[in-house]
Amino acid sequence: MGLYIRNSHVENLSKYRYSGLDKSLLSQYVLRPYWRRLVELFPTTVAPNLITLTGFAFVIINFITLLYYTPDLQTECPRWVYASWSIGLFLYQSFDAIDGMQARRTGTSGPLGQCFDHCCDAMNTTLECILTAAALGLGQSWATVACQFATLCNFYLSTWEEWHTGTLYLSYFSGPVEGIVMVTIFYGLTALFGPSFWARNMWEVLHLPAPTFLPSTFSEMTLQYSFLVFGGVGLIGNVLASASNVHAALRVQKKPFLPALAGLLPFFGTSFLVYVWLSARPELVTEHLIPLMLFIGAVLAYMVGLMIISHVSHQSFPHFNILLLPIIYASLDSTILPLLFSLPSTISPSNSPLYVLACLGLAMGVYGSFVMDICTTMCDYFGIRVLSTKKIPGFKKLGKGERGD
Repeated sequence: MGLYIRNSHVENLSKYRYSGLDKSLLSQYVLRPYWRRLVELFPTTVAPNLITLTGFAFVIINFITLLYYTPDLQTECPRWVYASWSIGLFLYQSFDAIDGMQARRTGTSGPLGQCFDHCCDAMNTTLECILTAAALGLGQSWATVACQFATLCNFYLSTWEEWHTGTLYLSYFSGPVEGIVMVTIFYGLTALFGPSFWARNMWEVLHLPAPTFLPSTFSEMTLQYSFLVFGGVGLIGNVLASASNVHAALRVQKKPFLPALAGLLPFFGTSFLVYVWLSARPELVTEHLIPLMLFIGAVLAYMVGLMIISHVSHQSFPHFNILLLPIIYASLDSTILPLLFSLPSTISPSNSPLYVLACLGLAMGVYGSFVMDICTTMCDYFGIRVLSTKKIPGFKKLGKGERGD
């Protein structure tokens, strides 16, 4: 079969069954009735993956307008641009929510849709971080880097949790539901008042006196940084909730918990190496942040993609992948070689941007080939097409001997 799903595991694709638990009150009482009506607008000839891809296209259009109007994440855009980001993200969420409904309507539910959906979600995570940084006026800063770390961490933890429990958990406040709605509101407020609105003191906007018992950092906090604090608190809550769910599931399965924690090392280890690298090359943060974030986002998307594929095909947990090598090398080159061996860094400040662009090209190539490979493998195995509900005419699923195992 393919490079990522070997013949010895491809049969496991037929055993996969999606399991999800959504505790969101907003989703249950407000959004879900709207989603049910929306999906009825699509004929059953429209493939679920086509709906997913269309939703992601709205985000791509938003990102293109960002590159045109504010490539430095600081220049103020025309107000309609921020309004279009709000509409685009809301449409993305809507289409992302109904693709599963459409799959059930058309009888095309399966691991291909699950993986295709996650691939789009993984890339959208970073793109929305960049858009949010521009809308809130964070610019090219460490605050934007922290925003990406928190968002990617939530996404990675959710996938890690699903890998061990077999269920995708959405809590009472989750990123895919309340988080996205909150960001669409942020975009809408920026369209009305401009990015400078977020630089105002939080307590003045709320018409509340700043608590005197708090440090000056909190009493002088702006709206944009209060958003980061809120995200940090939410991240801690999600970490604890995910760990609790995994621990409970493994206890039922009578499996040890500590080996499962090793699955967090790829993300937190990579994040630490990126921090070491950027601490030595801060100009990447202040002058070349967009290509850097796209590279890191592609690495995470590939990491999560490998996790999802190993989950649906019952393979071992992927603790390492090839895209970690450029990050490992850059962190070592910028710190260990100069400090311990007094050797000059091979990635100097002047050519660091070129290195990031080369890494971005490598990451997009590897991730693109990964998506193509898993789509081809699953389509060949199930006799289906990625963007169509029609099955391949005359398809016959091959047995083990016929596949050349």
